[in-house]
Amino acid sequence: MNLLRLIQFLRAHLKTVIWVCLVVLVLLIAADAIPAIVDKHHAHTKPEHIPGFWAAFGFVACVVIVYVSKWFGHSGIMTREDYYDE
Repeated sequence: MNLLRLIQFLRAHLKTVIWVCLVVLVLLIAADAIPAIVDKHHAHTKPEHIPGFWAAFGFVACVVIVYVSKWFGHSGIMTREDYYDE
C-alpha cells in the first residue's frame, strides 16, 4: 500500500512534481554542456556535440511514436464498441 500512498501524494502535488522534473531536466542539460562532466570527444555525429541533443531527440521520438500510434489505431485497428454484439 506504500505505492498507492506515493501515487496519491504525487497526484496531490502535481505542480511541484512538474517543476522538480523541469529543474532536473535543466540541470542535466547544463551538466551536458560542461566538457569536464561529459566527454563528447568520441561523439559519432555533429549533432551529438549539441548540449541536450539526446534529450530533445528522445522527446521528439516519443511524440512521433504517440502520433503514429494514434494514426495507426484510427486508420483501422480500432473497431466499434458493439463489434462483437452482432
